[in-house]
Amino acid sequence: MGSNNGQKGFINENVEFLNDGNTISFGQDTATMYYQETPYFTGDKIKILKSKFSRFSKNNAQFFISTMMRAFSSFSWGSNSFSVDIIKEQTVSLPLKGDQIDFDIIETIIAEQEVERIEQLDSHLLTSGLKEYELTKDEQNSIKEYDNIEWDVFKLVTLFERLKTKKLPFKAKDLPSQIIGEYTLPCLTSSFNNQGLNYFAPKDRATILKNVISIPSNSDIYRAYFQSNEFTVLSDAYAIRWIFNGDKLLPNQYLFTVQSINKVTDLSIYSYKNKLGGWNVVKNKYIQLPIKNDKPDYEKMETLISAIKKLVIKDVVLYVERKKKELNMIT
Repeated sequence: MGSNNGQKGFINENVEFLNDGNTISFGQDTATMYYQETPYFTGDKIKILKSKFSRFSKNNAQFFISTMMRAFSSFSWGSNSFSVDIIKEQTVSLPLKGDQIDFDIIETIIAEQEVERIEQLDSHLLTSGLKEYELTKDEQNSIKEYDNIEWDVFKLVTLFERLKTKKLPFKAKDLPSQIIGEYTLPCLTSSFNNQGLNYFAPKDRATILKNVISIPSNSDIYRAYFQSNEFTVLSDAYAIRWIFNGDKLLPNQYLFTVQSINKVTDLSIYSYKNKLGGWNVVKNKYIQLPIKNDKPDYEKMETLISAIKKLVIKDVVLYVERKKKELNMIT
């Protein structure tokens, strides 16, 4: 139940076996909760929470979920059984009007937060140059001619070098998970959540990296990421930088190589029990890249990633514009 609103796929199922919509699905193993607007089917270990109040709806469900998550925040994953009795015993804090739940104030709070989030997303799209989603002629051609691309294989050690970093005098458990005081520099670990950057350390005496690729060396998932912002390495991971022919890659070109690397590292055969290993192993892997004149075709890499980014972001831009109209944010 970790993503996509807890949904893993679709089935052909008789309607009599579906759970009601306008309910909350509750994962007994992890206490993860999602609002389900339409009827749905569940497997084992999922409980269905149905409100006793007629005003419960999509407009206020997230408020209830956030308060319920607080109630379960003291439980640790794997050590508690979220049985029906345990679920029933939890208490939540809700605003009241008289002796009744104040649905009006709840929906006002949710609406204000939605406006704020849409404004933030719209601002990010604008400042990052992502609002322009129309493909140029070159980008259109790069998609059409994809099957005709000439490829070649390259050994990673001929393309990249591993960067040396100073060892930090911290353990992950001792660092904050958000910026606090001088703890402002994101730290890389083997986690695949948030691109491996889940802790913060002081910049003082740290090796500050930017515009490089990070790879975990001791993980369940060996997924590479392009790190476009400043960070440092804490543990169980490392960073690599393009060195081939003395060229310097642009961000989109780095993003292209990341996908090529993940085709040989981010595989289901590797896990914490069956480890891929560090750079001493990965450097000997071979990846495929488009070529031109026997060298990586940087222009093709740039154009393809630019086109893909626009295709991906188009739905987000249109969603933001639609929500701005719905929320009367466009004057």
